[in-house]
Amino acid sequence: MSKKITVAKLIEKIEGEATLKFHKVGEKIDFVDIVFASQRGIEQILQGRAAEDALVINPRVCGICGHAHLIATVKALEDCYDGLQISQKAEIIRELTLNFELIQNHFKWFYLTLLPLLGERQNISSASRMSRQISKAIAHLAGQYPHNSYAIVGGVVCDPTHIELLQVKNILHEVLSFFETQMVRADTKMLIKCEKVETLLSKEGDLPKLLNHLLQKGWQTEGKSFDRFIVFGENSYFKRGKSIKTRIQPHISERFLDIFGNSDSLAKNVTYKNKYYEVGPLSRAMLLKTPLIKDAHRRYGDSLFSRILARSCEIVQLLHHSFYLLSQIDLSQPSYIAPPKDIKTLTAEGTGAVEAARGSLVHQVQLVDGKIARYRIVTPTQWNLSQGTPDAPGVAQQAMIGLEDEAMAEFVFKTFDVCSVCTTH
Repeated sequence: MSKKITVAKLIEKIEGEATLKFHKVGEKIDFVDIVFASQRGIEQILQGRAAEDALVINPRVCGICGHAHLIATVKALEDCYDGLQISQKAEIIRELTLNFELIQNHFKWFYLTLLPLLGERQNISSASRMSRQISKAIAHLAGQYPHNSYAIVGGVVCDPTHIELLQVKNILHEVLSFFETQMVRADTKMLIKCEKVETLLSKEGDLPKLLNHLLQKGWQTEGKSFDRFIVFGENSYFKRGKSIKTRIQPHISERFLDIFGNSDSLAKNVTYKNKYYEVGPLSRAMLLKTPLIKDAHRRYGDSLFSRILARSCEIVQLLHHSFYLLSQIDLSQPSYIAPPKDIKTLTAEGTGAVEAARGSLVHQVQLVDGKIARYRIVTPTQWNLSQGTPDAPGVAQQAMIGLEDEAMAEFVFKTFDVCSVCTTH
């Protein structure tokens, strides 16, 4: 009988750090403990504070996806009202800036995390510049980045001009040009409609090169998990719902979230109706039935190949949708509409859900006389990297079980784009 051994490895070059404890039987990984060892206490800091303080504190949960935390916060506070409406202009501006944050996150993940793991470092400086450019697009609408607080209950505090919208549009053209000349040398409108993986693999560029490398190594089916996907954020592009194999259910509720701790890691575990679900670009693509991603999933399942492809392709999907959103802004509409009641007097509960770069981000608040009595943040990494048990592993744990090489397991781990900073509250 093979002896069971444990190998611990500190995982760096992620947002924060994590320790993986590989439990092996023979040559294969039998189980992986995922341990986040730090604790920040943001939820506790919020208790007893004025409701609007959360709009300043929560963007500082993370320096990478602070904007997503801001939008989730303001949505949770607005949900405390009965039927509060904001202008279409404010709604579009919020969606645009969140799109931009996702795009710059995706570029960083692809060029600064994935490619170096495979010994590839080309175009890193150019990709970093594109990430900075898209951050400028956020700043044109939302002010300083990161940690802006331009979204408030009732709308936004910015009032962009035609010139500022033109500047944003020019940045998007520059970023799109980079994608079409470096990531995939092809017309991106064609790529969005593409139905076959072979079409993409026949192109030149950093993405086809990486995917062909995976195929040559025989890694295309590595990193499979439960094939269960869930999306809580919804806007004019993303759709809410859950998917299990070929079945999609659009009706889900945050009331069925199960959130619990464990003795080893300071991160929370999250399940939906007692089951672990994957969140992120692959989940979003499966709910949207994106043709190219559905084809990859049909061939390779919920593997690292499908996960990488879905996130990379989401860049162009969001870029083109952002051009559309820019064309829909009516500058004559108000940026802000005063709520019917002062939030300082509210006793209510609210939930805000958005799609961050790594997946669904949920904020839940309970107000008593305008003060925060309770606040709960559920991050994408808590979904994907929940610390399950050998009998009931989490999503990333399941994806690593059965692998023989710790380096491969680390690669699979990083395809989920770990953010331990957001996770350990």
